[in-house]
This record gives sequence, C-alpha cells and structure tokens, in this order.
Amino acid sequence: MTWIRALAAAVFSVLLPGTGHVLLREWVRALLFAGLYVSALAIFLPVDQLATAETATEAMTVVDAEMSRLHQFVLSFIVLFAAVDSALRAMGVPPGSDDGSDEPACPHCGRPLDEDLEFCHWCTTRLERKDDRTAD
Repeated sequence: MTWIRALAAAVFSVLLPGTGHVLLREWVRALLFAGLYVSALAIFLPVDQLATAETATEAMTVVDAEMSRLHQFVLSFIVLFAAVDSALRAMGVPPGSDDGSDEPACPHCGRPLDEDLEFCHWCTTRLERKDDRTAD
C-alpha cells in the first residue's frame, strides 16, 4: 500500500508541485513547493505574449519560443524535485526521522506517538501495542 501512496504522491506532484505533499499531509512542504513553482512561473512566463494567444496550441508555441532553455530547466527541476521528494517521504524516508530519542514512533510515518491512543494521530495508522499481543 505504501508504494501506491508514493506513486500517487509523485503523480500529483508532477501535475502541480505541492499537491503530492498535501496527500501526505505535509502542509509546510506543500506550501513551499507550490509557492516556489508559482513564483518561478510568475518570473519566467512571458505573460504579455500569452495574453495575445487565442488557442492553447498557440500559447504553447509562444512559451517554447519565448522561454529560454534555462528557464524551462528550472521549472522542470522544481517539478521533478517535488515528485521525488513526495515519493520518498511517502515511502517512509523522511530526513532526520532517526533523532536518537527513546520515544515510541509510528512505524508508518515515523513521527512521535501518543502512548494513550491506539492509532497514530498524524497519519491515522492503527497500532498494535506490545502489551495487547502479550495478553492474548
């Protein structure tokens, strides 16, 4: 199930950077990637020429002709980086998750757990407690 979630997060991030992180409920990263992408679009897109385009095909021709390869590379890099980051985080590879603390951590998302709950309040994964298994 984790790989399906990682694939969905990556696909959403390709469509619009930040949406894959919304799927993972990582709001700060979602805002960061979406803001970075929208800012880059605002800086690099030739808005005046796009306003005169009458069809989508004509608009794409204007974008291809007016944007430099470097600008296209920067936009593509942001999309690729957002997709890879959301996929890795969905697979459970968050950087800094092993902080050396003795607190119990969720096996799914790696965040600290509230010991009174039977589920992770971050990702809602149902947890099996050690004392529950030993009682049976």
